[in-house]
Amino acid sequence: MSATTKKRASRFFAVVAAAALCLGIMGLVSGCSSSNEASSASSSAATQNETRTFTDSLGREVELPAQIDRIAPSGHTANQVLLTMAPEKMVSLSQDLTEDQLKYINLPNYADLPITGAAFGSKGDINKEAVAAADPQVIIDTGEVKDGLEEDMDTLQEQLGIPVVFIETKLEDYGAAYEMLGELLGMPERGKELSDYCAAAYKEVTDVMATIPDSERVNLGYFLGDAGLNTIAKDSYQGQVIDLCANNVAVLEKATGSGQGQEVSLEQIALWNPDLIIFAPDSIYDTVADDPAWDGIAAVKSGQVYETPATPYNWLNNPPTVNQVMGMQWLPRLLYPDKFDTSIADVTKSYYKTFYGYDMSDQEVADMTAKALPKNA
Repeated sequence: MSATTKKRASRFFAVVAAAALCLGIMGLVSGCSSSNEASSASSSAATQNETRTFTDSLGREVELPAQIDRIAPSGHTANQVLLTMAPEKMVSLSQDLTEDQLKYINLPNYADLPITGAAFGSKGDINKEAVAAADPQVIIDTGEVKDGLEEDMDTLQEQLGIPVVFIETKLEDYGAAYEMLGELLGMPERGKELSDYCAAAYKEVTDVMATIPDSERVNLGYFLGDAGLNTIAKDSYQGQVIDLCANNVAVLEKATGSGQGQEVSLEQIALWNPDLIIFAPDSIYDTVADDPAWDGIAAVKSGQVYETPATPYNWLNNPPTVNQVMGMQWLPRLLYPDKFDTSIADVTKSYYKTFYGYDMSDQEVADMTAKALPKNA
């Protein structure tokens, strides 16, 4: 073999060796990449299969996915709470929303969400098939702790084959509810933001009310219905804001939990003779001043008649849930305005920004509270 041939052969084998080396490296890289992808997929699957135990407000230990991205409300109070906490995780709604409500509630996928009804309450019309089809990882119930509630939660969970969690909500400690939701949903910062707001609002109001003797609290009646003859009784779950901020004149032998209140006679209202009346929306606020049947009642004679705002939800009740955080800031400022450094407009803007991420304009606040403030305000 000539020197030239040997040189070419040497170059050829060098090239072949280099190519083989490159192919080997590429194979190694490709193998590593495939291995990494397989490892990532395996890790993702493992995460999806991971579970944890969550203890709810009833002390029930519920096994849940480690990461929760799909939630459903059991009914209307939970519906509202979740709309303030994690609307992006909701896969169903308990009831339809109006255009007025959707103005404030950030729910871009609203049209895709099924309406499933409520599991409990007077109707108890939950559509179990629709809930199951929505495929939530957990169903969340909120509200008042009642006898038999633990059994109700267990039954619903067994019927649907979906974990059910109960979070207690009450006026004096909505903060604890939001902290628990933050833990449940892996959203501790959002939970703390709402918890801190609720705690600060409640403390401010209770500190003010502690300075007002019972004898100086406004005698207030809250009336609902087409004729204004339903009332929310003292010491009822629906009447928490009124009882906190005023002397609720509606002392009844037995208070019910109905958001529609209890029917009473006009004669009974005249005997109570409240100094200030608040009507629920769609009641008789607009006509009561011209109704001779009511003109002997102190509040009507003095013009101390108001209507609670109700967008996206009634500030006082129905549902009796976190909308009451707005109500408990509005009502004492209406009744005792000199006791507060901030106005109703101030707290309205703050509440809607914090709970719904909505920046209210001065005009929007004025429109919303037009019937909820003194006419000369």
